[in-house]
Amino acid sequence: MNKATDTPGNWTEIISPKRGLFDIRLKEVWQYRDLILLFVKRSFASQYRQTILGPLWHIIQPVMTTFLFVILFNKIAKIPTDQLPPSLFYMGSITIWNYFSACLSSTSGTFTANAGIFGKVYFPRLVMPLSAILSNMAKFGIQCALLLGMIIYYSFSGIYTTDIGWHTLLLPVIVLIMAALGLGLGIIISSLTTKYRDLNILIGFGVGLLMYVTPVVYPLSYLEQSKYKVLIEWNPLTPLVEGFRYGVFGVGTFDTGLFLYSIGCTIVFLFLGILIFNKVESSFMDTV
Repeated sequence: MNKATDTPGNWTEIISPKRGLFDIRLKEVWQYRDLILLFVKRSFASQYRQTILGPLWHIIQPVMTTFLFVILFNKIAKIPTDQLPPSLFYMGSITIWNYFSACLSSTSGTFTANAGIFGKVYFPRLVMPLSAILSNMAKFGIQCALLLGMIIYYSFSGIYTTDIGWHTLLLPVIVLIMAALGLGLGIIISSLTTKYRDLNILIGFGVGLLMYVTPVVYPLSYLEQSKYKVLIEWNPLTPLVEGFRYGVFGVGTFDTGLFLYSIGCTIVFLFLGILIFNKVESSFMDTV
């Protein structure tokens, strides 16, 4: 959208289908911040319309998953949990993993899921994935409150006490990086699915498989003697999941080098995602 200050008439803006690769126009996205908030409210309200339990599903799902993980991976498989109570370990892992997977899944279908509205009215298309990220933040907050409740329960019971220190300051940074990584990967996939619909099928079980090459159901220390440890460390999600548990509980593996590597990967994926998204949005209606 270019300002038409030198054209006759009353036109204030011109919408052009041709844009440069680096013509990102983030300032224009900021101008539509009210629309982002509107989409966030719409998403949160519509998701639970005609449901009985509503937002309680964000509590039921992690509780049931934690219960199953404790039985399968701790009681049966005997996988250690970094000296943490198993339920706390798995709840912490599930909380941050659910946020990433929700961000990735909701943004990866941006073009195909919103083709109807995109074909009728103009607004910066990046508004939609950003609103999905913020909408999932509300769900993440609910699960964080559940995790905090469990920590308080264990503390008063004398079973486990979480230390609060400098590592706690890592939490907002890690959540921000996780959101940016989910956004970057999501909009890359969304851009590709305009031509290759198979990716819509792959993303479903792909996220599930990705969880097992990320230390969600096991700590990174469990792989200390494994030849696969290096492979898991190359996963940019590994320092974030480990860092989140370290920030919450003060125990676990936190490697500054791996953390900086994860930040670098996030910046690259986000930058590439925005460039590809920006390139595709002007012509995707021809292929969707």
